[in-house]
Amino acid sequence: MSTTKETEAAAPEPVPEYVTKCRLSIPDAVRIPLASSTALLIGFTLGMSQGIKTAGMRFRAEHAHKLPTTKMGWYFYHKSKNYNSIWGGAKEGARMGAKICFWTTAMFGIEHMFDAYRGTADIFNTVTACVTVAGAFSLWNRFSLPMAARTTKTALVVGLAYGGLQDVAGIARGRPIGYVEFLKRRVGGFKNTADENQKERVI
Repeated sequence: MSTTKETEAAAPEPVPEYVTKCRLSIPDAVRIPLASSTALLIGFTLGMSQGIKTAGMRFRAEHAHKLPTTKMGWYFYHKSKNYNSIWGGAKEGARMGAKICFWTTAMFGIEHMFDAYRGTADIFNTVTACVTVAGAFSLWNRFSLPMAARTTKTALVVGLAYGGLQDVAGIARGRPIGYVEFLKRRVGGFKNTADENQKERVI
């Protein structure tokens, strides 16, 4: 009886399915919204910073010809400037945050779509998603051909780096990677064939 209890206590806990099947060991229902939220926050922060500076410079330029001459006038001048700067920063932050969030969600969504279609999550799906979004982004902004080519090249590098890191993390967690499993089957097939040939020679 005690032996059975000790065996049950020593048995390892079952590993959740998402650990070995999902990218970065995070369920897609959590990973994609998390990436979108992070992109929104980063975009809003960058846009807010840029928007505050731009709005402040615009306010100074628009009021350069009628600067106040009294202490009270300077107080209201700076108060209005700060209000306009914060409002301009908030608008620019929302605009940039929404833009970065949209394209990030598109990339992760396309990546997930290819994962489901091919039945495996690997670097090829990540690269395809990045390049696809880069092409759509270039068309949306009407980039010239050289600019579109540079954007696509950057997306290719990002896709290779990010997809490669995901594959390395997946291999470490025991997640099956399409091309890795293919290579294993090929190597196993070669070994089996070599063993059979060796046995035939011995016989």
